[in-house]
Amino acid sequence: MRKFKRLGWGLLALVGVLAVVIGSLTYHLKPDYDGKKKLQGLSEEVQVYYDTYGIPHIYAKNDADAFKALGYVHAQDRLWQMELLRRIGRGGLSEVFGKDLLGTDKFFLALGIDDYSSETIAKLNTSDAAVQMSQAYLEGVNKFVEEGPTPIEFYLTGIDKKPFVLKDVYNTIGYMAFSFAMAHKTDPLLSKIKDKLGFEYLKDLEINSDSTTQWIKNYPRNKKDSIHESISKVMTSLKKLSIPLFEGSNGWAIAPEKTKNGKVIFSNDPHIGFSQPSVWYEAHVSTPTYEKYGYHLAGVPYPLLGHNRKLAYGMTMFENDDVDFYYEQTHPSDTRKYRKGDEWKDYEIIAKTIKVKDSDDVHFSYKKTHHGPILNGIADQVTGDRPISMWWIFTKVENKLLNSLYNMSYATSLDDFQHALEDLHAPGLGIVYGDAEDNVAWWAAAKLYKIPDSVNTKFVAENGKGLPVEKEYLDFSKNPQAINPPWQYVYSANNQPDSIVGMLYPGYYLPENRARRIVQLLESTNDWDKEAVGNMITDDTSPVNVEIVRMLLKKVEVDSLNASKLKILDGLKQWKGDYPTGSTEATVYHRWMYFILRNTFKDELGDSLFEEILNTHLIKRTLAPIVANESSIWWDDTSTPDITESQADIFNGSFREALQALEQTLGSDSSGWIWGRVHTIEHGHPIGQIDALRSFFNVGPFSVNGTREVINNMFFPYTEDGVYKVSSGPSTRRVVDFSDVENSMSILPTGQSGNPFSIHYKDQAEMYVKGEFRKMMLNKEEIKSTSKSVLTFKPEN
Repeated sequence: MRKFKRLGWGLLALVGVLAVVIGSLTYHLKPDYDGKKKLQGLSEEVQVYYDTYGIPHIYAKNDADAFKALGYVHAQDRLWQMELLRRIGRGGLSEVFGKDLLGTDKFFLALGIDDYSSETIAKLNTSDAAVQMSQAYLEGVNKFVEEGPTPIEFYLTGIDKKPFVLKDVYNTIGYMAFSFAMAHKTDPLLSKIKDKLGFEYLKDLEINSDSTTQWIKNYPRNKKDSIHESISKVMTSLKKLSIPLFEGSNGWAIAPEKTKNGKVIFSNDPHIGFSQPSVWYEAHVSTPTYEKYGYHLAGVPYPLLGHNRKLAYGMTMFENDDVDFYYEQTHPSDTRKYRKGDEWKDYEIIAKTIKVKDSDDVHFSYKKTHHGPILNGIADQVTGDRPISMWWIFTKVENKLLNSLYNMSYATSLDDFQHALEDLHAPGLGIVYGDAEDNVAWWAAAKLYKIPDSVNTKFVAENGKGLPVEKEYLDFSKNPQAINPPWQYVYSANNQPDSIVGMLYPGYYLPENRARRIVQLLESTNDWDKEAVGNMITDDTSPVNVEIVRMLLKKVEVDSLNASKLKILDGLKQWKGDYPTGSTEATVYHRWMYFILRNTFKDELGDSLFEEILNTHLIKRTLAPIVANESSIWWDDTSTPDITESQADIFNGSFREALQALEQTLGSDSSGWIWGRVHTIEHGHPIGQIDALRSFFNVGPFSVNGTREVINNMFFPYTEDGVYKVSSGPSTRRVVDFSDVENSMSILPTGQSGNPFSIHYKDQAEMYVKGEFRKMMLNKEEIKSTSKSVLTFKPEN
């Protein structure tokens, strides 16, 4: 008994010591939201008022002081996230996480982001305001790096804090540009399918534009009428690190004629891979000459999303094709040379060194042609002996992105703002805009170029047959756009845009599902208010999925079904295509769709290509059209040569498999097959991959409503087990009502801070899942009177 007592007291003492250690860490490592600090280079005192959710409201006498303070407060909440994002483009992840990330580092170095950033820095005019304010921001970041507490992730990974430089900003922007590029996943895959199966199998995949779907209509200004291991393996490694990947988005702005209070209402919810911390850092910055409530990418001084009392803007993905792949021909007797036209040119050999945690440095080299880097041996998706190079517009034209973001942030009118967009060359963005002067607008912001009808950009081009390296670029006025159209709203949902110059812009556009629902709702009423738009941004109904179910049900053979299965069919017949957590129809629909996809495509493609196609926008576009196509070549199961399967065979067989799988995983009682049991969200942190630390670093899991390709776009990959772990979705939901701009509202998926010791690490997570909002505060008196903590920065002298 005494031994047990001693053991008990020992355990109690250990718990006490751990409590003291944890308490000490919490006190010393948490962000400092209150008090006074000296900040080198300040000319005047700066006050930072933190609101209830940890959003800093920065008040300064001049812009440079404001951006210094912004850099400091951004770093104290998000330094670890800044560190990760700046490392991607320069191939620096292996130094933190070890040799498993070598393939990822090699790939990003071969893309040339880091070299391109160096070239850009060398050409900068240091007197440009965009550069000067960026340097002020970095001075604030580096002051925290120098004197602030070291985030716990640095201790756990064993890396040191180092100062940030302007090149880091450009590398982070470069990573963002890459994460949008769907061509990396799609073009090599389509070439493999073409080579393996032939063009006949490509006809029923939605490679080209479909004129019957919902397109984004143009209405240019001054026009009276509208004109109608693989790379995926690289992406998987980034997902495992919970690094945000930019994937989609919704945005719309409603003109005064359609709103209850007669002023513009703006809304935006960029769809980005969920991570912890979440992608955006909110900050309200106010000086006598500048005010912006903005959403910042880690390590980037200017907000990509923002608003003030005059205007609001947000982004979606444009989804244009800005990557081209080329087969290269190596000299038959001299492997150092490749064919360029009628000549043989030397491959450029690029040598790089990668630092690897707990290991020696790794030296590697890759070849480069006039098109771009050779991806064989770097991107495992590019296989075979034929060299394949990649041309990417991001690294091919002058980089004015920092100036563009600065000018967007400082714009005071529609004209100013549009002019700022002309320098956004990549990634292609759909920019939605609304202002207090009753303007609404949408622009495709990208460097577009002419593509002859004879060239299909979705395949790897044969030597001499693809697009030339020297592109014929279009003037920005030729980009898709709509400015104050007569239908009184603009929107973007990553769907196909119409053309202005008589040619369609090739891309990887998402299906019409969200676009149709947005248009359906916006057309339905002319008395929109903030609350109604808030409800709309969380809408989870898919009219397209209802149509798919109707087509499926027509083919179901009901004679062989028992009463319980007939009850399931009756539920599907009544289904409205919505996705609350209590829906059983939602669960049945997606299980059925998975088996239809598997039984339709896997026999021809095999395991690897089937997994690849599931991760493209292409399969999302193909779902509805192929269900409507009874004669598709894909219906026949090639593994049964003596039988020719029909569409009905696939539908019925898949239905039986889906129900059997649901019974095995969720039980025999179909009333328990509710959506919330299989559709969950967990916001993962890189360190949260370690089981013992998961509950400390990760946020969730939560059951969540929504699904793929509804307005509340909670995307998940289809998997064999029928467990739908949401991987991306609304990275924020924002509603700005210019009739009451000080009560505009927003939400983040987890919280403002990336520091797990902060009270704002996850204080919005449950609100987000419930579809709730909080105020985006602009009124200084209200901010001061409600703030519980004030951080004051004073000049060091």
